[in-house]
Amino acid sequence: MDLGTRIEAAMERAFELTCTHAPPRLAEALRHAVFPGGARIRPRLCLAVSVACGEDEPRLGDAAAAALEFIHCASLVHDDLPCFDDAVLRRGRPSLHREFGEDLALLAGDGLIVTAFEQLARQPTAHAARLAELLAIIARASGPAEGIVAGQAWESEDRVDLERYHRSKSAALFRAATSCGAIAAGSPVAPWAACGELLGEAYQVADDLADRIGDCATLGKPICRDRTLGRPSAVSEHGLLGALAHLDRLSLQARDSIPPCADRRSLVELFEFVVARLCPPAMRHAVERVLACEREPDSDSALSA
Repeated sequence: MDLGTRIEAAMERAFELTCTHAPPRLAEALRHAVFPGGARIRPRLCLAVSVACGEDEPRLGDAAAAALEFIHCASLVHDDLPCFDDAVLRRGRPSLHREFGEDLALLAGDGLIVTAFEQLARQPTAHAARLAELLAIIARASGPAEGIVAGQAWESEDRVDLERYHRSKSAALFRAATSCGAIAAGSPVAPWAACGELLGEAYQVADDLADRIGDCATLGKPICRDRTLGRPSAVSEHGLLGALAHLDRLSLQARDSIPPCADRRSLVELFEFVVARLCPPAMRHAVERVLACEREPDSDSALSA
């Protein structure tokens, strides 16, 4: 079974286990938040690492992958709320609060977080120590110290360390994804955590670039939110060209840091796919066009001189 099929099957099993008996409109809102999904990058990384490490209990990896995606979907629902981004679109459809109201959006986001942990905790396994470690890793990646809650909270601070902000906002779940894949297969965590974090930082830099020069139709969500809301970003910190160079450095470091494993080539290809998806040639060309326009002298100024 390919990874995409495994992920969707795991998501459906988990949803059936925890969400189908919710009040009808809440259940509908929960499904809107989760299906159809995006690229499922985080669960894909989790399962790819588990396979590369010689997984011996696939259902444990499946449950961890589903938990990561539920947490990610919850973060998108909360991020779109009027108190944060006030986004009207997500994945090319109305954001959850636009479709179901703020009350159900808030409850759905909270419900998905609980669902992530419940379905994983209820997973039968012969490896209780692995399960406990998976729960701890995902909790830390979701939490207020170094997880996505911290990432959201940094946007309310007067002073923001951009690297720390990026590590919490996006890199935390990428680090958790590669770590969970290793844990599910009974492999050492530390080297996998490091390469996942680098890929997550690259992801956030690419997202900052897309927010500045992407288009709403392609991204399926509003753009220029960082500038409008005065949020820190790699573009405001480094400029367009500097952010693009930073993205390339992080991507190369992430790829080169993949530990030795049974199928390292497939993981390298997956990392390269993720980076290419984050920053396709069209985005690089857009950076070049913007910079070319910025270098052109102002015609009115030239005439007056």
